[in-house]
Formats: sequence, structure tokens, C-alpha cells
Amino acid sequence: MQRMRQFELRIQQTYRSGVMPGFIHLYVGEEAVAAGVCAHLSREDYVTSTHRGHGHALAKGVPVKEAFAEIWGKPTGVNGGRGGSMHIYDPSCGFLGTNGIVAAGIPIASGAAMAASLRGDGHVAVSFFGDGAVNNCAFHEGINLAAALMLPVVFVCENNLYATETPFHRVTRNTNVASRAAAYGIPGIGIDGNDVLEVHRVAGEAIARARAGEGPTLIECATYRPLGHFEGDPGTGYRPKEEIAEWKLRDPIDRLALAAMQAGLVAEAELRDIERQVEREIEEAYEFARLSPEADAATVTDFVYA
Repeated sequence: MQRMRQFELRIQQTYRSGVMPGFIHLYVGEEAVAAGVCAHLSREDYVTSTHRGHGHALAKGVPVKEAFAEIWGKPTGVNGGRGGSMHIYDPSCGFLGTNGIVAAGIPIASGAAMAASLRGDGHVAVSFFGDGAVNNCAFHEGINLAAALMLPVVFVCENNLYATETPFHRVTRNTNVASRAAAYGIPGIGIDGNDVLEVHRVAGEAIARARAGEGPTLIECATYRPLGHFEGDPGTGYRPKEEIAEWKLRDPIDRLALAAMQAGLVAEAELRDIERQVEREIEEAYEFARLSPEADAATVTDFVYA
């Protein structure tokens, strides 16, 4: 979670300096979901992501340096700087891409799970998506197919209450995403998405079920983005200040640190050491990307199909 948090804050700082191109959506505040779920996955398992996908990429194993360079548009990026923030893709670790199209990762994950099922290799797929995706036809089609064929896939809704500036309750009568699983005959579980231990436990059970051939699960993780929808959006005009303040008190990193110290599992000094180690790692990634050459304009048509 520290790696995701510090990566995003350094990306934010770099983007605000004006040297980083493109458009970014930061994962700050939602780190417990990616960390708790991906801890159960091997490199060969699959993950599909969203426009807010840097955290998923890092949690699944995309190298930090190459991820930073990709978002910066540098040729040393994991996709040669051609994908950028919303199209990071690394099949070497089963990461099937961040995705700029809402809900698009859901049927892709079902397809990956179908491939794993046909091969019989025991691999699973996980699809991360937001509350804004659950009223999209791809949500219904992807989950219905997975349920009908009992595919090894776990659907993880990161419900942060807003689709851009639109409150979830304004676009649906049923705001309980987990309850929608009943329509497909699969388990649906709603959990505190800012409690990494709860995410880890529930995701572990769902992934084990998928590996055992018992089909898909829908997990709804209640979480929040204290920052705006995208970098440049202050995120305050459409959300009560009291709501933002309340969710900041539920920060997943602070909660885990406090719980671990109270249980006598770790000393505060050890946590500070972890922070410093991650700071060095992120700074190295920043320098790697900063010092990487700019893209050569002569290569603009490389990899273009037609």
C-alpha cells in the first residue's frame, strides 16, 4: 500500500510540474483493495483494470520504474510510452491493462477466465471496476457469462460513491452492488474496502473458490478517493466537506499501521523504515523516467496496424 500511495503522490507532483503528458486518475485512498486482492494472485493469474489503474498495475507486478516511465510517455515505459496512464499493459505478469472505457475490463476478465478454464491450468482472473460500471451492459454480460459457465473469475467493485461527479444513488434504485450477484446465482459480498485485512480474507476465499472450479464471486468494496476524479479536479464542488473528512479518518494505510502497532506486531520505527525504503524506490523510478530519452518522432507509425 505504501508503494501505491507514494507512487501516486510522486506522479501527482510530476504531473503538476507540467512535464508529464496525458490525463491521470490517481488511486490514493483505495490501496487496500488492490493490495488485499492481488496478494492471492500468482504472476500467471489475470487482472483487468480501469482508468484509475496504477495501483492495480503495481499490485499485480508491473515494474515500478517502467510504470512511471510509461505514464510519462517515455520509450523506456512498459509499453514504450504509447499506452500512458489509461493503457498500461503487461502480459508478462498477467496484467491485461488499465482501460479508459468504463466496464470494458469485465468481459475481458471473463474471456481470460474462459481461456484458463479450457486449458485447465488452475489460473484465475480478477476484474476491478468502479460503481460507475455496474449500470453498464458489459457488467451484466460479463458476469452472466461467467456465472453460466462457472468460470474462475472474481469481480471486484471499488465503490467510491461517485462516477466522476455523479453520486451513485442518483443513477440507480439499488445501491447495494453485492446484492446484484443474486440475479446471476453467484455469491455477492459487501465489505469495508478500506480494511485491507478484511479485503484479504474475503478475496482469498473467493479466489480459492474460483480455483476449485466453484465459479465466480462478486465483491463490493466500500472505499473512497479523497482526491478529485482526475488530476485537476479539486473534488470538492460535488462532495460535502464532512464526507471527505470522515473518509480521510478511514485511510487504509493509517488503519493497518495502527492495528498492527496496537497488536504488538510491529513498532512505529519499523513502519517508518518501510516508508523510507519505498521513498527511495519511488525516487529511483522517478529518476529513471526523468532521465529516459523522449520518444523519437520518426517512430510515430511503429506498431500501427493500418
